[in-house]
Amino acid sequence: MSQFFAETLKKLRTERELSQQALADKMFVTRPTVARWESGTRLPDAVMITRLAEVLGVDVNHLLSAASVSDECPNVIMVDDRKLILTGGLPVLADVLPNATVTGFTDADEAVEYAKSNRVALAFLDIELRNKSGLDLCRDLLSINPHTNVVYLTAYGNYSLDAWGTGASGFMLKPITPEGVREQLKHLRYPFYIYNGEEDV
Repeated sequence: MSQFFAETLKKLRTERELSQQALADKMFVTRPTVARWESGTRLPDAVMITRLAEVLGVDVNHLLSAASVSDECPNVIMVDDRKLILTGGLPVLADVLPNATVTGFTDADEAVEYAKSNRVALAFLDIELRNKSGLDLCRDLLSINPHTNVVYLTAYGNYSLDAWGTGASGFMLKPITPEGVREQLKHLRYPFYIYNGEEDV
């Protein structure tokens, strides 16, 4: 199911100061139905999405777009201005996150443009980038999507205190390893579906 739709619906409902019961009454459904939509365990059909748009006073395309976002194939990016680090790190991410679309960038601005048109679930960012600080890049990504999980990558442990002030989920020393990535996945601010043969993360 689309967790993004669930988050969008809950945000719209709370902005309008409606309880789940109040929204349910306006929708002519039960409160548990709304609760399932907001938990991401159920997705309303097109008729219900159209009715939701009318009740909440939003463009139906906004809700349809949110419903079309799949959590089962999350977008994961890695940004490092050294190609050697990228070529070594991307296969590690692809191995640990087999259901994800993993994309690398050497340019911070390209990563920002990608994030504007693709919902990024997880970003691994080098702190020292050639054209922008990784800390600033984190802020840019979170301004686009506040639910992007950010993990900093660096060879220098003394950056960790600055990193925590930016809303990041974690901090890793290079080189990137499967064990290190798996450990970071346990502490994401906004967990998402990760296929590993057994469970969701």
